[in-house]
Amino acid sequence: MNNAYLPHEAEIVARIQEAPDIFTLRLQFTNPELQANYSFEPGQFNMLYLHGVGEVPISIVSDPENANLYDHTIRVVGRVTKAMAALQQGDYIGVRGPYGRGWPMAEAEGRDVVLITGGLGCAPVVSVINYVLQRRERFGRLVIMQGVKHSNDLIWREQYAAWSKLPDTQILLAANETTPHWAFDSGFVTDLLDKANFEADNASAMLCGPEIMMQVASQRLLEKHVAADDIWLSMERNMHCAVGHCGHCQFGGQFICKDGPVFPLPAISHLLGVKGF
Repeated sequence: MNNAYLPHEAEIVARIQEAPDIFTLRLQFTNPELQANYSFEPGQFNMLYLHGVGEVPISIVSDPENANLYDHTIRVVGRVTKAMAALQQGDYIGVRGPYGRGWPMAEAEGRDVVLITGGLGCAPVVSVINYVLQRRERFGRLVIMQGVKHSNDLIWREQYAAWSKLPDTQILLAANETTPHWAFDSGFVTDLLDKANFEADNASAMLCGPEIMMQVASQRLLEKHVAADDIWLSMERNMHCAVGHCGHCQFGGQFICKDGPVFPLPAISHLLGVKGF
């Protein structure tokens, strides 16, 4: 897109209710030329704009090869996302992007891929899962680890069930609070690393979710002898402009919107858990 500040019109071609407060919008630009030239990488995000309400950064969760239709999974957490929850198929929304640095998919080729996520932190790595599964011969084992606060918070249950049946794919799920019918682990997602089956010296780990979870998971991975350069974190901050001008997402000397949201652990380890960053 030529103007980084100008949202372009996109049509909602499908709306999927993932959970009571979580929904997915499948979008397509109304301008055919813009749509034909649109591309993104796993881990990047778009700014979604609702006229008269506001704008929010949302990760793209679909596969880059399907850029003619691109998905955003949204949790209702504030004024803008609450208004977006009322949108239906056939409605229109503004989109600008994609922005940011995505996941290191080229570096991960030929290696095991370990995904550790918490809460709706799983959304930014869904594009990684889709990417790996569409190019399965390029990667080793795929380990998908997801933690939620309450077992009822788990979304994409059908996808997890389908992924668990695929070769060289391991699904590990945990909830802090469980119901009697919860068939998986109780506790923290970081505790599942003892069950994860991957080669530590040939693995790329990608983390997303609450910062304390990623900090603990990073330490556990280092203890298992995963190299620090092979651990990647997707950080979240309050992004307004998405081009590094407004300063709202400054993270030390970097900006989440343009230098991230994905960072290698050595670049930000000194900021994790530090108040004010």
